[in-house]
Amino acid sequence: MRLRINPPLLASLLTLPLAACTVGPDYVRPQANVSEEFKEVKGWKQAQPRDTGLPGKWWEIFNDPKLNELEEQVAAANQSIIQAEAQYRQAQHLVQSVQSSLLPVATLTGTFNRFRAATGQNVAVGGVRNLFGQAVGVAWELDLWGSVRRQVETNTSNAQASAATLHALILSSQSALADSYFQLKTLDAQKALLDETVTAFAKTLEITKNRYAVGVMAKADVVQAETQLETVRAQSIDLGVQRAKLEHAIAVLIGKTPAELSLAPAPLTAQPPGIPVSLPSELLERRPDIAAAERKIAAANAQIGVAKAAYFPTLNLASTNGFQSPTADTLFTMARRYWSLGPAGLALTLFDGGAKNAQYKQAIDAYDASVAAYRQTVLTGFQEVEDNLAALRILDEETQVQDKAVAAAKQALALTNNQYQAGTVSYINVITAQTAALSNQQTAVQLLGQRLSASVLLVKALGGGWNETLVPTEDEADGDRKWTDYLILPLVD
Repeated sequence: MRLRINPPLLASLLTLPLAACTVGPDYVRPQANVSEEFKEVKGWKQAQPRDTGLPGKWWEIFNDPKLNELEEQVAAANQSIIQAEAQYRQAQHLVQSVQSSLLPVATLTGTFNRFRAATGQNVAVGGVRNLFGQAVGVAWELDLWGSVRRQVETNTSNAQASAATLHALILSSQSALADSYFQLKTLDAQKALLDETVTAFAKTLEITKNRYAVGVMAKADVVQAETQLETVRAQSIDLGVQRAKLEHAIAVLIGKTPAELSLAPAPLTAQPPGIPVSLPSELLERRPDIAAAERKIAAANAQIGVAKAAYFPTLNLASTNGFQSPTADTLFTMARRYWSLGPAGLALTLFDGGAKNAQYKQAIDAYDASVAAYRQTVLTGFQEVEDNLAALRILDEETQVQDKAVAAAKQALALTNNQYQAGTVSYINVITAQTAALSNQQTAVQLLGQRLSASVLLVKALGGGWNETLVPTEDEADGDRKWTDYLILPLVD
């Protein structure tokens, strides 16, 4: 079979939808309220704007090898991230699916009928007869008003939003792991402090028992020393509950069961690093959740065009070229050939009870809602940065004061112990001094843990090592390029 195609005609038909108009508003990124500088960064030298940006592997600024090892596993094994990656691939394929509507649909059919014909006016000879058929059909709904092209814009923007959401989930999971890790290390430091205190209290109890044995101490002092010792032991044991939960949470974040991960207690040596803070205007380009919200606006804007195009008529073109014959051996002969070409249908809705108008207004409302959601996401981003800048600044000041309190409490305890052994003060003075020293040391450890957590949350609020260039372009969002090509770090095998 030969199907004759007129090249100029085909070229003109293929370019017809591109030459047609596209109704609906073209997208313009809405303005968001952005301040000139962060309020809480003023006068604080640890984090100044325009410093070197955060690295892709932002957790390396804490200089903790074990944390580095755990963080490398998050993007590759976390099941929530794998789910989001599949949703991004799904969004890519939705773009490809709607793009196919811009092109004609070609079909190839083959038929065979065996029937009995009755002798009559149109049939010369009655009886059983065969009819063979083969045809190539082409159907095409022209995108005259840009409905399909606007839908491509919608799906492309949704795919870009899905990619940004994926990165936001990766950053959230990585920061959650770092926060849980430092909380666990803080508990280890607290337990080490309590264990040292148990040793010291046990020694004090032994001294008190010896003094009681020779008649220079009352039985009440021995009981008080035992009570204090066992109380601290109980506190040390109680930390194990929260530590176990944190260890289990870390295991799940790296895609393992709790039984597969055990983290040995280790000293808390990390210190809050100096975190480079970008200008507020750059925050819009450095947070993946803000990028996702902005891309959803673009998708909603394109949907207005889709809804508006529904007001206009649709035009379908169809062409068929084929053969029919009562015998198979004569099927593909020019005498048995037939063809048809022409509009298959022109449709215009005259009355629908206001359905299309309602859909158009609904699209506008969805756009307005997405703009508000975007601006709220921006405001929330600024709040999170300011919150953690303030936390780091205030905790830093508190730590300096607390360090002085720890030193003073240790000195007071040493003096009181000397006075007690000399018999110039009662044992109640020793208990008071020991309690004050332990309390101040615990507070110092907790402050360090809070500062580390605030550092992690500030990194997250600043977008980690992410930036807007990691959002796929329009061509990439509708292609087969994998999401891992946009990662700020390679996946581990």
